[in-house]
Amino acid sequence: MNAARKKSAGKKDLVYGLGATGLSVARYLQRNDISAIYHDASEDIAGLDELQSIDADAEVILGKDTKGLLKKVGRIIVSPGIPDDDALLVEARKKKIKIVSDVELFLGELSASLAVITGSNGKSTVATLLSLMCDAAGMPALAGANLGTPALDLLTEELPDTYILELSSYQLHRLPELNSDVAGILNVSPDHLDWHSSEDEYRAAKYRIFREAKAAVFNRQDIEAVDHIPEDIPQLSFGLDEPGDGQYGIREEDGVEFLARGDQLLLSVDDVALAGRHNRANALAALAMGQLMGLKLPPMLQVLNEFPGLPHRMQFVDTIAGADFINDSKATNVAAAIASVESVEGFVVLIAGGEGKGGDFVKLAKTVHMRLRCAVLIGEDGPDIAKALDGLAPVHSADNMEEAVACAAGFAETGDTVLLAPACASFDQYQNFKARGDAFCQAVEALRS
Repeated sequence: MNAARKKSAGKKDLVYGLGATGLSVARYLQRNDISAIYHDASEDIAGLDELQSIDADAEVILGKDTKGLLKKVGRIIVSPGIPDDDALLVEARKKKIKIVSDVELFLGELSASLAVITGSNGKSTVATLLSLMCDAAGMPALAGANLGTPALDLLTEELPDTYILELSSYQLHRLPELNSDVAGILNVSPDHLDWHSSEDEYRAAKYRIFREAKAAVFNRQDIEAVDHIPEDIPQLSFGLDEPGDGQYGIREEDGVEFLARGDQLLLSVDDVALAGRHNRANALAALAMGQLMGLKLPPMLQVLNEFPGLPHRMQFVDTIAGADFINDSKATNVAAAIASVESVEGFVVLIAGGEGKGGDFVKLAKTVHMRLRCAVLIGEDGPDIAKALDGLAPVHSADNMEEAVACAAGFAETGDTVLLAPACASFDQYQNFKARGDAFCQAVEALRS
């Protein structure tokens, strides 16, 4: 037995973070008959009953008092939302305690092909598209990680031909190795600067997805991406410009725009079920990744013709008094909110605000103000967005979503779009972006009552 084994003998795993990821780790450890200590810095954990149903004898430590805890610990399995500068993780590194993630554990169990996707925006949509394309082509796939099902829970399903992982910068930052068959980056714009130490660290986390990849897909507008792709692997690009030979992009013929591969016209953009110009880029990225995975065009194009999109992502809710109401609660950063505004026709009554995560609201204001009928602002950083828009567009404030929707409806004119595109995280007022989007939909529904 080596020194490291001796040092950790008799010690337990510490599962740090008891959200959806932590509970998936608990299920994984139980399946493998591994005992653990469970810890969360919060004393109010929604999943505590579920944890106890998974492991009735689990040792659970809640709250910020962790004195002496690391003496019992041989390894920490940390949830992605906990940053590296967390005091317990800093202390653990000083004590040379290994820190791993659920995705690293999943990769250690991998026995199928693997496609991985990241990007500041659009990754859930592309992961879902790609999964549907695989299924339509007769190549069963399971998608998860940052999207929907936690990675370790995918291992309980029947073995697919391929796994598709949507990976956040948090998850990528902690992976020492990521051997994938196809890796794709959709876009990179500043985000999560409250977690990462700098924008450079955030970008480095995103680009590391290519390091061990066997094939790569990238956005032509991202001039840095190519520099991070190994030179000797197959590469495909996509973009909203005209594509080069064998690449993916947009071509126009007789006044109609088409998704295209090189000179080949694939599908009219009017026949793509996903709403919004930015979703054309997502569709092209999925096609490029599907090609590198060996999928044929017909089933992929069928999916694009039929799939209307995920909830809370440019989700059409209703038309009231001639104005469309669209829920894009997943637009949790500035770049996503800009894409949302630019993807709709006519003037926009924008509902925005929340936890800003260090976002550049001045850029948001300068980019979209000409498209705004007005903005209705909510949440913790609503005043910062108001300051950025001062003198550029009319601004109103609201205390909650119901008030914001009613206010927005009052200012919207026929042909306008009332758009929830917050440019912020939701945690100041809601459990997550889904709860915020649901609140928007409920408030729109209330307008008809």
